[in-house]
Parts: sequence; structure tokens; C-alpha cells
Amino acid sequence: MNKVVLITGGSKGIGKSTCIKFASMGYNVVFNYNTSLDEALKLENDITNNYNVDCLAIKCDLSNEQEIMNMVEIVKSKYNNIDVLVNNAGIAIDSILEDKTKDNFIKTLDVNLIAPFILSREMAKIMTNGSIINVSSTNGIDTYYPYSLDYDASKAGLISLTNNLSQIYAPNIRVNAVAPGWVMTDMNKELDEEYIKEESDKILLNRFATPEEIANVIYFLASDEASYINNSVIRIDGGKKC
Repeated sequence: MNKVVLITGGSKGIGKSTCIKFASMGYNVVFNYNTSLDEALKLENDITNNYNVDCLAIKCDLSNEQEIMNMVEIVKSKYNNIDVLVNNAGIAIDSILEDKTKDNFIKTLDVNLIAPFILSREMAKIMTNGSIINVSSTNGIDTYYPYSLDYDASKAGLISLTNNLSQIYAPNIRVNAVAPGWVMTDMNKELDEEYIKEESDKILLNRFATPEEIANVIYFLASDEASYINNSVIRIDGGKKC
């Protein structure tokens, strides 16, 4: 029987590449989307037709606890056991400090931190021996952007959540995090070329990562090859120049 992975924010970017990676390795894939219906249905169809696995796209607003619990029930009813949870979905509502609102700050935390907490708590109940991978960011470690202070705080909190969950779920469930730097997602492709060059010049490899490069590390952490890696945060940032 195929293993099962649940990936949040699976219709685009890192999430989409992660869905494809796990499908290519024989996993049944469940992923959520919120507004990207066309992209989600296309990915669901592509995976179903190109890989010998099941794929299910579920609409779920991760800032809404009831919708999260509805998704949990769908997954539980379809599969008696889940092997991997990838908390990938994230939002950023960038602005200067004076324009930041409590509501936007809370929404950022809801999606980036509270949803991973709820999903980890619920999915662990149907994991026998499993793996949880949280997608944090170098913004949560030592790369700070004042416009993104709420995003940065949420990603730092996700690392703390990783540390605590690894203690709670040991030894049967491994909990790790990845911390990407700049990734050439569709959103970042729209950045000003000069800004991309400035940021790339700070990286030892002189470029942004591809979503596939992040997905490869996420899959590795979930695999048996990483069976002794637990409570770790793996930076994927191309190396910082001194």
C-alpha cells in the first residue's frame, strides 16, 4: 500500500514541487488550496494521470479552524493512517510598521503558525511511525526584513513549535524544519530585477533556489535515509556571504 502525505499550500511554488516529488516516489498525495482552484485541479489531474498514485486537492482556508478540522476529517475518512505531514503553506502581508494592523498580524500567525500546530496535533493521532516537516524560513533565524516582521515572527515561532513537538512525539514521529532563503517562486519572479541581483549577490551560490531544490530536502527528511534526523532545522539558502 502506498504511503500518504498531506501537504499544505500545495497548488503553487514549493508546495507544488513537493507534491510532485512525493508522487514521483510513490506516495498518495493530499494537498490543500484556498483560492487557487484552477492550479489545484490541474495539479490533481496531472499527478493522477502521470503517477500511479492517488491525489486529492481539498479547499481549505488555513486561517479558519473549522475548515482545518473539516479537512482533517476528510483525510481521516479516506486514509486510516498518514505517514508524512508537510506544513508548507504560508502568507506574508508586507507593509511598513505604521500600516500593519492587528488583524493582518493575527492572520499571518493563523496561517503560518497556528494551522501547523492544529494539523500536527490532529495528524499525529493517525500516524504510527511518521514524519512532520515544517517549512520555516531564514527569516525566522537571522535574516530579518522590517516590512515582514509579522512573517518573521511566525517563522521563528514555527521553529520553536518544531522543537517542542519533537519532544512530545518522540520516538515514533520525527519532527524537523527546513529554513529556505530566497526561492524563485512565481511571486518572487515578479520582483524587480535589480533587487533580485542585489539579493543574489549576498548568496554564495549567487542565485535563488528553485522550488524543486527545497522539495528535494523536504522529501529527504521524510525518507528512511533521514531516519536519525530529528528536532533539526535545515537551512537551504545557498550559503550567506560574510
